[in-house]
Parts: sequence; C-alpha cells; structure tokens
Amino acid sequence: MNRFLRFVLLFLPGLIPVTAFGSTYAVLEYEGPIGPVAERYISNGIDRAVGEGVSFILLKIDTPGGLDESMRAIVKKILASPVPVVGYVYPQGARAASAGVFIMLACNVTAMAPGTNMGAAHPVNMGGQQPDSVMMGKIENDAVAFVRSIAEKRGRDADWAERSVRKSASVSAEEAKRLKLIDFIVSSPEELVEALDGRVVETPSGRITLQTADAREVKVGMRWFEKLLGVLSNPNLVYILMMIGIYGLIAWVQNPGSIFPGVIGFIALVFALYGLQVLPVNYAGLALIGLAIFLFILEVKVTSHGMLAVGGIVSLILGTVIMFQSVPQSFGISWPVIIIVIAIVAALLALIVYLAARAHTRKPTTGNEGMIGWTGEARSDLTYSTEGSVYVHGEYWTAVPADSSSKIKKGERVKVVAMDGMVLKVEKLQ
Repeated sequence: MNRFLRFVLLFLPGLIPVTAFGSTYAVLEYEGPIGPVAERYISNGIDRAVGEGVSFILLKIDTPGGLDESMRAIVKKILASPVPVVGYVYPQGARAASAGVFIMLACNVTAMAPGTNMGAAHPVNMGGQQPDSVMMGKIENDAVAFVRSIAEKRGRDADWAERSVRKSASVSAEEAKRLKLIDFIVSSPEELVEALDGRVVETPSGRITLQTADAREVKVGMRWFEKLLGVLSNPNLVYILMMIGIYGLIAWVQNPGSIFPGVIGFIALVFALYGLQVLPVNYAGLALIGLAIFLFILEVKVTSHGMLAVGGIVSLILGTVIMFQSVPQSFGISWPVIIIVIAIVAALLALIVYLAARAHTRKPTTGNEGMIGWTGEARSDLTYSTEGSVYVHGEYWTAVPADSSSKIKKGERVKVVAMDGMVLKVEKLQ
C-alpha cells in the first residue's frame, strides 16, 4: 500500500496543473541595443517579479540586436525563470532583430504587434571586419546550435531559427504566426493579456495555467542606477566625458590655482569610467589615447614646432577608433562625434602652440631687458653727473640721462633706454 501511494505521489505534480501565483503580472519594457544595461535590467526585473509572486512576466521588446554575451545571459535567465515570460514585440513598427530573435524564442509565450518584424540573427564581427572563414564558421555554427536548442525547447520552428542565423532570414508578424514562431498577433498589451487566459505553459517549476481575467498590471521600471548606466552606456557620451575629464585635469595641473577645470574634469572622468565599466573596451585604444595626452603635454613643455601635437592627434584618432572596435555598430562611436572632438582638440593645440611661440618671441617683461622701453616722469632735475629720481611703472627709480650732454628737467616725460645696476638711464621724450 505504501509503495502504491509513493507511486501516485510521484506523478501527482504532473497530473495537477499549477495555477497562477497571484492576480498580478509584471511588465518589463526595453527599447534599444542588447548590452550590459539590458542584461542588468531584464535579469533584475525577472528576479523582482518572481519575488513579488506575479503570475507571469510580460516583456515588451524593441531591439536592433547587440552583444552576444549579454543576449546569452538574458536567455539563460528567461529559460530558468520559475514564472512564465511572455515576449512581445511592441509597439507597431518595432523589431526583434539579431539578439532579439534569441530572446523572443526563449520566452514561454511569444507575440508580435501588427507591423513588426523579427529575424536577421546572423552573427556580425564586432569590429566591422570579417574574420577568416574558419573562425567565422565556428562563430556561426555556435550561434546556430544555440538558437536551434532554444527553438526546440520551446517547440518553435528550429529550421527557420537556423536560417535566421545562416541566411539572416527575417519575417513579418503574419509570417511568424504562420511558421508558429509566435503564438499571437495582438495590437495592445491588454489584448495580449486577455488572450493568455487559460493558456498552459511549462516552466522549470512545473506546468502552469495562466489565469489572467482579473490580473492587475505591475510595472517593473528601471531603477535610478540602471537609468544612469543606460545614459552612460552611450559610447559617444562616454568619449566626450573622457575628453572633458582628461583636458580638465590637464588644465588644473598646468594651472594649480584654477580649481574649476579640475573639479569639472574630475567629475566628467568619474562618469566616463562609470560608463566604461559596462562597455567592452579595447585597452589598446585606451593606451593610445593615454599616449596622445602625454604627447600633448610634452608639446606644451617642449619646443617641437608642432610635431608632438601631430603625433598626439594621430594617436588620439587611432585610439578612438580602436577603443570600441570590439563592439557592434550600435555600441560604437559615431564618426561625426570623432571628427568634432578631434577638430576641437586640434584647434586648442594650435592655440597653445601659437601662444607658446609668441611667449618665446615676446620681449622680456622682467629684469634689466624688461625695463627698457618703459616711460615715466622725471621727479627731479637730471644731469649726467647728478643722479635724480624718476617715476616709472608705478615705482620710483634712481636715474641719469643716457647722453652725457643731456639735461632733463623735473616734470618732463622720459623713456628708459638702459639700466646700470639699479640706476636707470633715460632720455627725454620729444
């Protein structure tokens, strides 16, 4: 008898459908490239939703694709979720391209709004240059195996999933429904929630029957630090902040009394470094940018007739291009930003070189040579044999006429033509 009861209890969980965890469902919305920010938001959002005890998670997505590493982390999180995840390409005109295909196929239930599309999951080399055929074959086969395993697990068309990787196949919402890649074509989230009522899905925690008739929506938005990372994960902004930070600190080092550039530079550099931690950066590019800064500082200190500045600009351009070479186009620095920043840097360097050159050729303003040419007023009678007093440049000086036969009367305007120790030699201004 005990053996029979154990046998019945063994199969009981599979015979009794598990109902929804509660009368709420979580809504996650993500629009943009799939990267560390998307990974953090979706992964944390699923954890928060599971902790809230929701019946299912509605993931609204609109993405052009993104990083393979982040995509795989999101797929793993969805596949392991004890709560059903419903993928929804929304709103109309949205897409689930490249990495978005993997994420959509991983969801328990999938839907698309009219006028949306999905596909083009062929792997693209991060730097924009095609690798050799052997390496490309390995990358492609790995992606095919992964997407087929996801499609087969969810009962989707694995052959189309493979074509989306090998041939960049794409489908409209209607075609996706015909191929059974998605379950619904619905115009609004409310319509989708209504269509989900009574649907049975498989999760790692067992079979679940969705009861959505009276379900209440709970939005799981981005937290403040996720929003901040979202802003700072823009390579264009990170690059600009990095340049502001570096040159602000250089200005502060060159002029220790100027606090404002140092404060602005430090804050900008902190934000830039914060953004760099979520971007796959090529450190060779960072090293070249560091070399450029070093050459710029030397240009100010050493007379090189602009050669160090030219070398610094070349190093800056190469470093900028290489720094984000290992990311897709959506995570790269746009050329207009590069051109504008380089132009500003070149203009500043040209100004610095000009000012430095003018400083070298300018007449000294201190010492004996610096006194020559100043004008003033005789405050006593001056003869070659009798020293007198003159008022020059806000100070009283002892002076004598430069010409032995010259006599200068009190009150007459004089000009310094030489200096003998602390005695000025002056001549009368005509």
